[in-house]
Amino acid sequence: MPEQLPTLPVVFRPTRTRAVLLSVGAAMFVVITVIALMLERLGPGERVSFVFTGALLFGVLVLLSRPKVVADESGVTVVNLTSTRQLAWAEILQVNLRPGDPWVFLDLSDGTSLPAMGIQPGIAKQRAISDARTLRALAQAHGTGAED
Repeated sequence: MPEQLPTLPVVFRPTRTRAVLLSVGAAMFVVITVIALMLERLGPGERVSFVFTGALLFGVLVLLSRPKVVADESGVTVVNLTSTRQLAWAEILQVNLRPGDPWVFLDLSDGTSLPAMGIQPGIAKQRAISDARTLRALAQAHGTGAED
């Protein structure tokens, strides 16, 4: 457990993964656009389709870089790929990041489990473990969270 809780609000997100996804997406878009402009045989419609394909690929990578977990005084907002859910602190019973898990899972008071993709051990495992411990400590301090 962290010695001192961070000042709220705090945002947890996989920053390295996000940087890689956005950098690769921007590079792919630029390369595909340059190729479309350099190929002399392509007509205007084909060039537009190249650029559109590059933009679509970039959009997918932006979507994959979206996840985050925001903790504030009122609770936690979990932003996953296509959904956002706001939780009161009392709704979070436990914060789990077990070995092999792709991201943190929140056990909720309604008996369900919610993936919190904003804390994931992919590229920065130690950071994810630290973030999960911090979120667990925040849930215990602000809600009815149970110890592991």
